[in-house]
Amino acid sequence: MTAHATENDQTIPPMPERTPLALREAIAADTPLLLPDFDKHWKWAIADAYNLSPVLAFMARWWGEYALARDPELDEHVHDLELRASESTDLAEAKALLEEASKIRHRVQKLEPGE
Repeated sequence: MTAHATENDQTIPPMPERTPLALREAIAADTPLLLPDFDKHWKWAIADAYNLSPVLAFMARWWGEYALARDPELDEHVHDLELRASESTDLAEAKALLEEASKIRHRVQKLEPGE
């Protein structure tokens, strides 16, 4: 896995292996501000889990969070779309902004390790 550069020569780290430990290590290394929330959510949602379903849901959420946070420009763009939608008084505009943000969030969910 190697990092890749954006149009602005910003280096974006690759997605980790799709395991909770690898994801936690990537968050700690690349987006440490997310780590306290990641750990808190893990302890709340997973610590006492006796089946894998909560782990799958947890990984889906944090996979997307990390995928956005590792690319500050994309993260800022998505949050800007969501902020503009929340402030819009035009329902059609707000809907279009949220749909664009949603498409990006769904796209990053599909990233594979190494991408």
